[in-house]
Amino acid sequence: MEIRKHYEKDDALRQSFNALSEAVFGLNFENWYRTGFWQENYTPYSVILEGQVVANVSLNRTDMVIHGKKKRLYQLGTVMTRPEYRNRGYIRAIMAEIEKDTADADGVYLFANDSVLSFYPKFGFQKAREFVYEAALCQTGPCRMAQVSMDCPEDWAKLKRAMEESTFSAACYMVANPGLIFFYVTQFMTDCVYYCADLETWAIGEIEDGSLTLHNVFTSKPVSLRDVIAAFGSQVSNVTLGFAPADPSGFACRELKEEDTTFFVKGDVFRDFEESLLRIPSLSHA
Repeated sequence: MEIRKHYEKDDALRQSFNALSEAVFGLNFENWYRTGFWQENYTPYSVILEGQVVANVSLNRTDMVIHGKKKRLYQLGTVMTRPEYRNRGYIRAIMAEIEKDTADADGVYLFANDSVLSFYPKFGFQKAREFVYEAALCQTGPCRMAQVSMDCPEDWAKLKRAMEESTFSAACYMVANPGLIFFYVTQFMTDCVYYCADLETWAIGEIEDGSLTLHNVFTSKPVSLRDVIAAFGSQVSNVTLGFAPADPSGFACRELKEEDTTFFVKGDVFRDFEESLLRIPSLSHA
């Protein structure tokens, strides 16, 4: 049995990885690779048999700043095995390899579906909770957030530069991994990027029936979260944050529960999640 990693430039293996991911999750990483956003932060660990990817767990480095302190975090994802190769211990072997490579971590986490809840505790993972912040709004005035088309390299470069220069902070936010956010905004969320000229602020958000889900904010000058939300104008009547705000006043907080999803963690850093009512930012999910 051979476990390969860092093989994304191998066209044949990458296509085999994509074929398995598409069959299992309906996801294809090829466009992400072609646009240049599949970078070294995302590493598949794959069992290769006869030149084909038959089992995989991907490791994504997702360092976070938590209450002002940078923490080295890793996320596990894209866990998959070809049906005819299941129950052979391949995922267990990959997990053992990943465990060695993440010895320097402050924490490791993953989001598991309900069919494998008994598997991850064997590797020291524990169930944990996340929390979401929401607020009802009473806003007036027009929307000052202009939608940005994310279909060309020029727009990608502008957003990437905004990420790198941003001074906006949250209680917990991801750093040094723009590729993961671009996995979303160059594929599934091309119509969810906005720019407000008077605030010099970028936002990634989804609006449906007056409800705003605000995933990320990037700004190079001091701007309050309330001003960013207000810039969406009277079209929104409530907001749900995809991150834990630095100042939670005015927001209702509840435990985040998603269907067929359990948050598993390993590492002392996650004690702060429970105590401070935090969450992994919504666009930091690999």
